[in-house]
Amino acid sequence: MNSPKRYLITSALPYANGLKHIGHLAGAYIPADIYVRYLRAQKRDVVFVCGSDEHGTAIPIQAMKEGTTAQAIIDKYHPIIEQNFKDLGISFDIYHRTSSPLHHETAQEFFTLLNDKSDLEIKETEQYFDEATNTFLADRFIKGTCPNCGHDNAYGDQCEKCGKSLSPDELINPVSTLSGNAPIKKATKHWYLPLNKHENFLREWILKEHKDDWRSTVVGQCKSWIDGGLQPRAVTRDLDWGVELPMPSGKGKVLYVWFDAPIGYISATKQWALDNDKDWKPYWNDKDTKLVHFIGKDNIVFHCIIFPVMLKLHGNILPANVPANEFMNLEGDKMSTSRGWSIEMDDYINDWIKKDNGSESLADVLRYYLTQIAPETKDSEFTWKGFQDANNSELVSIFGNFVNRTFVLMHKLCGGKVPPFHNDLIDDSDKELIQSIHNARIKIENLLEEYKFRDALFEVIDLARKGNQYLQKKEPWKKVATGEQQLIDNCLHICLQLTANLTILINPFLPFTAKKLLKMMKVTDKILDWENAGKIKLLSVGYSLRAPELLFRKIEDDEILWQLEKLRQKSIANSQQKTEKKMEETNKKPEISNLKPEIVFDDFAKLDLRIGTIVAAEKVEKADKLLKLSVDLGFETRTIVSGIALHFKPEDIVGKQVTVVVNLAPRKMRGIESNGMILMAEDKSGKLHFVNPDNKIDAGSSVS
Repeated sequence: MNSPKRYLITSALPYANGLKHIGHLAGAYIPADIYVRYLRAQKRDVVFVCGSDEHGTAIPIQAMKEGTTAQAIIDKYHPIIEQNFKDLGISFDIYHRTSSPLHHETAQEFFTLLNDKSDLEIKETEQYFDEATNTFLADRFIKGTCPNCGHDNAYGDQCEKCGKSLSPDELINPVSTLSGNAPIKKATKHWYLPLNKHENFLREWILKEHKDDWRSTVVGQCKSWIDGGLQPRAVTRDLDWGVELPMPSGKGKVLYVWFDAPIGYISATKQWALDNDKDWKPYWNDKDTKLVHFIGKDNIVFHCIIFPVMLKLHGNILPANVPANEFMNLEGDKMSTSRGWSIEMDDYINDWIKKDNGSESLADVLRYYLTQIAPETKDSEFTWKGFQDANNSELVSIFGNFVNRTFVLMHKLCGGKVPPFHNDLIDDSDKELIQSIHNARIKIENLLEEYKFRDALFEVIDLARKGNQYLQKKEPWKKVATGEQQLIDNCLHICLQLTANLTILINPFLPFTAKKLLKMMKVTDKILDWENAGKIKLLSVGYSLRAPELLFRKIEDDEILWQLEKLRQKSIANSQQKTEKKMEETNKKPEISNLKPEIVFDDFAKLDLRIGTIVAAEKVEKADKLLKLSVDLGFETRTIVSGIALHFKPEDIVGKQVTVVVNLAPRKMRGIESNGMILMAEDKSGKLHFVNPDNKIDAGSSVS
């Protein structure tokens, strides 16, 4: 295939108004990083840009919540987000800021050119105005009742309860979030981008030119927008935070964040060029540059319709592809920082990487699982059990197991050196695995070029799986007794060459693991060049290799239970904070929160609840939160593992009567089969209490 002269890869600019969660990571950053690392291995000219989006109402709103300034907010969160990306292996060439003078200058120049060419329109409209604060209200500074679901705390751009996109005019009983007063309508002048004038261009460019090479979900959403009729869209706002308009008539106005933010890709490229003594212009103006935007589906309209119109009018190249991902849910619900139902990158780093002595392999475990379940064509779901299974069943048992067995056997049977290969003894199994190595390189390359990262990762793991099958079939350890050293040599020679190939192929996905493998093989990162993939002479005969290191560790059940409990507690705390805040605002009694979805009687009837008596209790070894209980149910005594060790001492609960779910499917925890669940109640302080009868009754009695 003919490659462009250069590549410019962008990931959506995250708002610097708070910590970013792993859903963001899966949508726009890991896929981009995989693609960029692959392009670099191909020795292509590629620049990977991103940065913090530091304008828009999200920033001053967060400042109000934290009782500080907008500048303080971006200065707080920008370095945290930047470091989070580094810790998780996202290899930007530059991570810039839209608050930088260079960005303000670039955005103002962009606006001025379009305005001078009469590509923008000026209109006077009526907008909501807060008389008490003398402020025009941006949509996020207005709250009211949602016309769709009746939620009484919806914003002027979206209802966070039902998810419906709104305009301030649609809200029922709108109020200003600045003063709490009902706003008035007041005339104001703004600049607009007349998208309606560019419908024909967009139809031709997206719906014809890219209908086959862009993801169908992206083309489908664009078609829906275009078919619905495009309208002029304001590019300015009445705010005091953002990029100021570069003319006297624009006093008191700033560029709307959706107009200003994507220009951040250009200003970031400019800064990168300045830092590296390069020319930025070809990356945005030369048609032999391939521009690719990696985003989530909520950004499709901006990157496929609005920004391309801006680029076309400005004389820049258009994106060659916009491989937008769908959303990633979490444990059966939509991921949401505002509702406390999310896993922040910062939390993952602190809980897993830093607590595990800075183990970078756990950064790769997250990269692996998020790629494995990437929402490339439809919404997907992160579960902590799935995370554990991906690590234990695939990274540990397949990839890590193959590498470890190969190195252990090489040291044991071949003196710690790469053994020779005896061509006269090659057999069909050898030929088959060698061909699989060659085929894998071609398959993975084609899939990466097509942005099919899930499928590409599967091929890498499948190649390791074939290596395990080959080793098991050859059984070189059994040939020692028969003196067949040459057959041992051939087997381990191919396995070592396969290990070198796996290092190259896994590098775009798991860069920290690839680095560890380079150290074990005592080779430089030059071997990671893509041209080396598929070759079986990467490691020289007689070359000494280091002792094996475990690439991944097993993740235990109690670690997963702790994360699930942490998520639950975080959601409860968030809900309580919102309830308390609402009480302060409305002076009403709190409503019952955290109710689960309604069920019918037949659902409840499936539960078999019985009274049991705890007859023995002991702590589970190496598990701070788990107790092993023996519970007399009248008809039998069962072993139940319960996460209550932080609340009760074993000796204090022997003899206690408890309510038990006895028809729950058994589950192994720390190697112990648990046959049931103890019902517990949790008070506001987080303390657990047994759900037991007031008076002692016979064990085995039904609860109904």
